[in-house]
Amino acid sequence: MTNDTQNFYQQLLARAKDLIVLGSAASLVHWDMETVMPPKAVSLRSEQLALLSSISHKMGTDSEIGRLLQTITKSSEYERFGEVEKRNIHLIQKNYDEQTALPEKLVSETARQQAITVNTWKQAKAAKRFDLLKPDLEKLLDLNRQAAEILMKVKQTRTPYDALIDIFEPKMTADTITLIFNQLQQGLKELLAKIQVSPNQPGPSILKHTVPVEAQRKIAQVLSQTLGYETHTAKAGGRIDETEHPFTEGYYDDVRITTHYYPDAFSSSVFSVLHETGHALYEQGLPQKWKYQPVGSPCSMGFHESQSRFWENIIGRSREFWTALLPKVKQTAAPKLDTLELDSFVRAINRVAPSKIRIEADEVTYSLHVIIRFQIEKELFNGKVSVSELPALWNEKYAEYLGVKVQNDSEGVMQDTHWPSGLYGYFPTYALGNIYSGQITATLESDIQDWRGQVAKGNLNAIQEWLISNVYSFGDLYDPADLIRKVTGHSLDAEPYLSYLREKYGGLYGF
Repeated sequence: MTNDTQNFYQQLLARAKDLIVLGSAASLVHWDMETVMPPKAVSLRSEQLALLSSISHKMGTDSEIGRLLQTITKSSEYERFGEVEKRNIHLIQKNYDEQTALPEKLVSETARQQAITVNTWKQAKAAKRFDLLKPDLEKLLDLNRQAAEILMKVKQTRTPYDALIDIFEPKMTADTITLIFNQLQQGLKELLAKIQVSPNQPGPSILKHTVPVEAQRKIAQVLSQTLGYETHTAKAGGRIDETEHPFTEGYYDDVRITTHYYPDAFSSSVFSVLHETGHALYEQGLPQKWKYQPVGSPCSMGFHESQSRFWENIIGRSREFWTALLPKVKQTAAPKLDTLELDSFVRAINRVAPSKIRIEADEVTYSLHVIIRFQIEKELFNGKVSVSELPALWNEKYAEYLGVKVQNDSEGVMQDTHWPSGLYGYFPTYALGNIYSGQITATLESDIQDWRGQVAKGNLNAIQEWLISNVYSFGDLYDPADLIRKVTGHSLDAEPYLSYLREKYGGLYGF
């Protein structure tokens, strides 16, 4: 390959790096907004985020990127590039085509409206008044519809909603998700019915200990360090902060997680910390050799969720995990949790009970929360439902799917930050993550047959190394449908996850 062609490729990567670095800076501005920003700063922050989005859009649509892409792909030497180089070129081309199609004004205005709508959501949720959120949510939805209509043509998707799904789960469609979710929903419905008639029901009262927030902060450190997420050493690349809605933000060497502490519900933070740490481990486990390259990114949000759900539930709710960890947690919170016993604690944290709040849901019913959101979102972008109809439709589906009655919109349609944040097409990735995690776990069990025994001894090294080698090391080299096949040897399939749930909860509930 000539020096000229390599030089063009390096110029392309340099521009990609600038965009990645700018994006990482914008993510920290967002982190600040959700954690420590004073309330009065929201107007200024909306302008800052709008400007950063505008700058990123200008950089990403620079005609020089288009010229470099055309020169490289039209070159007779293009076929001599390796798999990684071609993937980088593909990802840069995809981003360039999509960004050049979007007007800069639309991008900037969307970023500004997102910041405003999130702030309005916080106020509306506190006041339990959806009518306060409705006007800003309608504005944001309209902006996203405009973008979806444009991106549908660029991405060549069948619907605008498919174009939004593709942002978070490349090449995935609403039709494919509907089919796999139907399989998942039917399996969950059958399992839930068995659990609900079982006489072997665990009581939730064991988790109703009052644990001071300061003690919970220490428990969070124990949990994150156990999983290998460093926050207090010279090698630390993370930190744990507090926010209304837990999330993870960052890139490679600076990945930050958040949680929410409830003095009378310590387990809520326990599992949000495990969940967000799973996200952080994925980000920090990506290949250092690909840092600042497009290929050095997570495969998709579905794969991201597969890692958070794996650590939160498959590991974090297992008896083996708590065999090693419960004594440490009890010591950290002493004397508040001194009466906790392993078996009753494990049964309590795996109690299945349909609820109204997604992030508090058990393993069995969690995906039903996601399926509800996916179905509503799909109708929202198909024009079959309006913003004003969201609360009623939400409440109807919760009554039908989970048998619960929503008392107010703060515990209903306003419980999540995703729609006020403009994250349309994101929700399906949560349940897709569960499905991926089931397939990944089945493969892990085949490769490391004694992994549960190692976890019971407090040894997570083998699992961490396996995930790095078999998931993290691929970064964004493949689209998710190809990566799940690469990791497990099988296409997307809900059965391994359902099989895991049947075996686990059949044992816990005695059927």
